[in-house]
Amino acid sequence: MLKVYGIKNCSSMKKAFDLLNELGLAYEFHDYKKQGIDADTVKVWLDQIGTEVVLNKKGTTWRKLSTAEQEAALGTEAGLIQALTTHNSLIKRPIIATGNAFVVGFDEAMIRGLN
Repeated sequence: MLKVYGIKNCSSMKKAFDLLNELGLAYEFHDYKKQGIDADTVKVWLDQIGTEVVLNKKGTTWRKLSTAEQEAALGTEAGLIQALTTHNSLIKRPIIATGNAFVVGFDEAMIRGLN
């Protein structure tokens, strides 16, 4: 079963849910706005997917961080994990865990390929 991580009220998430439902793919949803996200999960994402893919620098949450907070997030892996677990809107959405790989962001072709 797929595990979908994200925030329920997000346009990318809504498109992903609609497509997953259309394809009849079973999934478990982890809403990290309500449930939070643990450092171990974030570390796995950073190790397997990479900082540039996981960290959403285009969103308002990143822009609202002070320069010092941005530098702390980018300075060390521990700083980045702290930033992502504290400000989970910094995580690109959705992250779909397939068991052995990840789809990050709404990518229709990749999601259709999960079928």
